[in-house]
Amino acid sequence: MTDERRRLRVMVVQDFLRSGGTERQSVLLSNGLAARGHTVSLLTFRPGGALASTVAPGVLRCALQRVDTGLDWFAPGLRRAVWALEPDVVLCMGRMANGLGAWIGKTGVRVVATLRSGKRLPWLYRRSLRAARHVVANSAVAARWAVERYGVDGARVSVVPNAIVFPPVDQGARDEGVADGMALRERWGAGPSTVVVLCVAMFRKEKNLRGLVEMMAALPEGVGDWQLWLVGAGREMAAVRRRAGELGVSGRVCFMGFCADPRPLYRAADVAALASGCESLPNFLVEAHAHGLPSVAFDVGGVVECGGCVVPWEDRGRFVGELSKLISDAGRRAHEGAAVASLARARFSGDASVHAYEEIFRKCIES
Repeated sequence: MTDERRRLRVMVVQDFLRSGGTERQSVLLSNGLAARGHTVSLLTFRPGGALASTVAPGVLRCALQRVDTGLDWFAPGLRRAVWALEPDVVLCMGRMANGLGAWIGKTGVRVVATLRSGKRLPWLYRRSLRAARHVVANSAVAARWAVERYGVDGARVSVVPNAIVFPPVDQGARDEGVADGMALRERWGAGPSTVVVLCVAMFRKEKNLRGLVEMMAALPEGVGDWQLWLVGAGREMAAVRRRAGELGVSGRVCFMGFCADPRPLYRAADVAALASGCESLPNFLVEAHAHGLPSVAFDVGGVVECGGCVVPWEDRGRFVGELSKLISDAGRRAHEGAAVASLARARFSGDASVHAYEEIFRKCIES
């Protein structure tokens, strides 16, 4: 720990450790708090998950379902687990956990809710926000939503931006990462002059990956050689793949699946693109920027707080135009990439995020 104050007993609650951004933040916070000497339990409703192996040995892992039922909302024995582990504070992460935040609070434990989504919230989630001891939003826009949309007292709302889960590495590892990146480019058929446009996102409707493929297909013929790398998994993948075929760009769109560590992808790519219509603060842009990738994204939620080129929602012509400029101009890519890298590395530090949550927990306990 960084000081001699009392160690905290923190429980982080998440429905399932799938490969999403919120789940990565849950693991990062759990690992970071444990590394600072606190007693940390990471409680999930479902066992396993793509990120289960990334949880540090110092974090106690608990799963409420003995066998994975596939039901994200099913949390048998949730309050018994809270009573048994006796945390000082419970941090709810994700829609399902936050939906049960008020129920968890009936144990008498201090509950900290989070608001990390631009999607409309169900009634149980809204009730939990109002009942929580404190609410942490991951963007200034989300903090305003907590107050204006959901009736939370502004004095009980703090902003802690997403942390960089996969930061740029040291020089030795960076050289290795460059080699991995070049191998990826070769594997997927990207030549020296190919501009690789990257999007790391789950295949969900709100991520608008179909729309991104459509905008890539609308790029002018003279813009240069390009590829679109879509990294992630989800039920919308088949539909997006079909759309790429209909538009005649199947040879340029690479479906790369889930990637446990995307750093080689960031090293291999040239531009980041996010066409999502619903965001609070996208992890993908934060990390892509930290690795020096310039970006184009729609202006939704807290996207503008990430930096990069932001265009009005659904202005596809403007999106295509800005993307064309980056693809065709290497100097522009280098200049904008350096600017966003400086911003991201200063604003989205993992250590700063863990420390901010730690201080919020202490204030909740002391109040």
